[in-house]
Amino acid sequence: MSPPTPTGRLIPGAGGRDLVFTRTLPGSVQDSWASITEPERTARWIGAWEGDGVVGSTIRLRLGFEDDAPWADVQITECDRPQRLRVVSIDEAGTWDVSMELTPVDEGTELRFTMHAVDPATIGGVGPGWEWYLDQLVAAMSDAPLPRFEDYFPAQREYFDGLAR
Repeated sequence: MSPPTPTGRLIPGAGGRDLVFTRTLPGSVQDSWASITEPERTARWIGAWEGDGVVGSTIRLRLGFEDDAPWADVQITECDRPQRLRVVSIDEAGTWDVSMELTPVDEGTELRFTMHAVDPATIGGVGPGWEWYLDQLVAAMSDAPLPRFEDYFPAQREYFDGLAR
């Protein structure tokens, strides 16, 4: 089986260049919202979180599919339920400013996932990771087997490094 085709794009954003991905999710906007916001659902594709999930609060997220992943503090900066969520995480890997926008489409819900002001020097590692996590979201919502990280990295690194040039 061939590796998944990378889909990420770099576009100009307010604070630099944004890394943007889209996926068609197999559920309604409400079901998709639950998959990106409810701890028991996020645990199926990215990791569990704990805390008070309201704008201005800081939750703790632990990535569930990486070895020895520490808990990370994630501040909720925007929430327009059930269409838009924006969070900022600051940890040893740097600052991650991420938004998710949901729009109904014929066959489900379109997710527009944006990593704002991405550091071009890190895109070769960051891009394949987001592709993998987003494909895990689709698989979790479809009750399909989760994809293997090895199919994304390092196979997609060259594509993402090319976007940064």
